[in-house]
Amino acid sequence: MKNNIWNILKKEIREMFRDKKSLTMMLILPLMIPLLVIGMSALFEAQTNKSASEYNHIGFDYKMSAVEKDIAEKVGIKVIHGEKDQLREKYKRDEIDLYITREGNKYTIHGEKNDTTIYATALVETYFSSYKEYLQSEYLVNHHVSPEDVVNIISVDQKVIETENFFANYITNYAFLFIVMAITVSATYPATDTTAGEKERGTLETLLTFPVKSRDIIVGKFLSVSLSSFITGIISLVLTMISLVIANDMFKIYEKVNLMLPLESFVFAIVVIIAYSLLISGLCIAIASTCKTFKEAQSALTPLTFLSFFPSFIAFMTNLESSTLLSMIPFLNFTLLFTDITSGNINYLNILLMFISTIIIIIVILFIIIKQYKSEKVLFN
Repeated sequence: MKNNIWNILKKEIREMFRDKKSLTMMLILPLMIPLLVIGMSALFEAQTNKSASEYNHIGFDYKMSAVEKDIAEKVGIKVIHGEKDQLREKYKRDEIDLYITREGNKYTIHGEKNDTTIYATALVETYFSSYKEYLQSEYLVNHHVSPEDVVNIISVDQKVIETENFFANYITNYAFLFIVMAITVSATYPATDTTAGEKERGTLETLLTFPVKSRDIIVGKFLSVSLSSFITGIISLVLTMISLVIANDMFKIYEKVNLMLPLESFVFAIVVIIAYSLLISGLCIAIASTCKTFKEAQSALTPLTFLSFFPSFIAFMTNLESSTLLSMIPFLNFTLLFTDITSGNINYLNILLMFISTIIIIIVILFIIIKQYKSEKVLFN
């Protein structure tokens, strides 16, 4: 049996490495990860280091006092005066970033929500906070009350230690989502070619006439597709680590943060990649085996790409935390465990449960495929 599996595996690997599309899926997709990591890091850096001149043009429809002008200058606001209608037109033409109207003691900030408005609003809020503090102090002085006794009635010190870096967590988790996608895409083509592709070419019928058990054929094909997925996953992980190290040195947003995974985390990341590669390969072969043609198999496998990515994306966006139960739920468990691994929170029980549940699912899948291949339906469905 071992020789048969080995021969089938060698045959599939040989065909896989001869096929340019398989190699493209296996090797080219991981190269997108450094572009993703560096590109998103550059975007984060640009957003955090945005120049005040890009959002400090604020319109006022009323005459400001000397104090108001002085506070506006100190917080970095470039004041533009005008009537309400004039300011509205200037805002539409992007000549100002926000405009403020006043009716008595009520001030209204006008604008549409976007990245620039968020920064401009924060700047204006700082201005109003300073102006409000000035008016309160003036009021207390006029009523013969010391502002210091009221304004500073309590003191608050901050001793908050930053244990995590938002940008670092975001970029590492997003990189893993791309690794999952790369592994999935890498598995779909060889799985399609080795099942539906062989049916369409007529080579599967010849293979089944050999004195080789269906079990050996399926296991050999499964291992070859898994190998393709695993190679893609490892290349993706290595390129992710390299790009994270480069980003660590290039961008100030990762200052005082070490993006490089420790050896233990790197090893367990490989374990997660192995488990995911085995699962997605088995699912791809199971689905493609039910199809008659290569094109039909590609269409059938398209939803699987989204199915594998969607739970991971939801977990990432909602900051879902791992648990014993979630570690056994396919697709979701891989993302949650990788998030824990990259943050240094390695739970050996959850990793073990993930691996055991994945193996059980794979065994069931292989059993179903082997049963299919023992029937003529595999050729003439």
